[in-house]
Amino acid sequence: MNTETAVPSESPPAAVRAYRALERMIVTLELAPGSLTTEGAMIEKLSLGRTPVREAIQRLAWEGLLTVRPRAGLEIAPLHAADWLRVLDARRGVEIVLARSAARFLTTETAALFQLAAVAMHAAVLAKDVFGFLEADKSLDEALARAADNDFAARLAAPLQSHSRRFWFRYQSGTGLAESASNHVALIRAILDRDETEAGEQADQLMALLRLHAQAAAMR
Repeated sequence: MNTETAVPSESPPAAVRAYRALERMIVTLELAPGSLTTEGAMIEKLSLGRTPVREAIQRLAWEGLLTVRPRAGLEIAPLHAADWLRVLDARRGVEIVLARSAARFLTTETAALFQLAAVAMHAAVLAKDVFGFLEADKSLDEALARAADNDFAARLAAPLQSHSRRFWFRYQSGTGLAESASNHVALIRAILDRDETEAGEQADQLMALLRLHAQAAAMR
């Protein structure tokens, strides 16, 4: 796997930066499940304007990661272990579609994105950096969305991926980092090989692994 390819980067719009920051805080439980906060507090915390933060809040509300409570503020979505299974059951089929499509429509540009995600995952495992792994996983999901050339599937998958990362961080991040990275890298390798069948199978295996973790979490 060639790891030397670079992708030119541009600073994303303020609304995108606000969304990524807030999503990260929700996924990593910095904003605790079930807690209340306010739009003003988020604006102050992010040092961004009202409009981009409001746009990010609206997107997160649509994705089910928070609820806007009139006159009460913003309620961060609660976290119930049994819901992880429901998220994965909804996610499985669309992940297979994305993986197969990414292998079919792979370009030089999107191949570089997958390579960078694999390198970042490897580095996170070596450093035992859970937060770095989550960022690499997010990058992989974004690469899938770009490579698959299927906006409908990508938009369906995105909130499910965020919810799944949140559950994984809460219930599984303390163990199995190397195993999880290995499964993700196997998926990346199949996509880079342009093997649609193998990419679909690797996506299915990854969802199966996550489902085992979710079942264990639900039984605790």
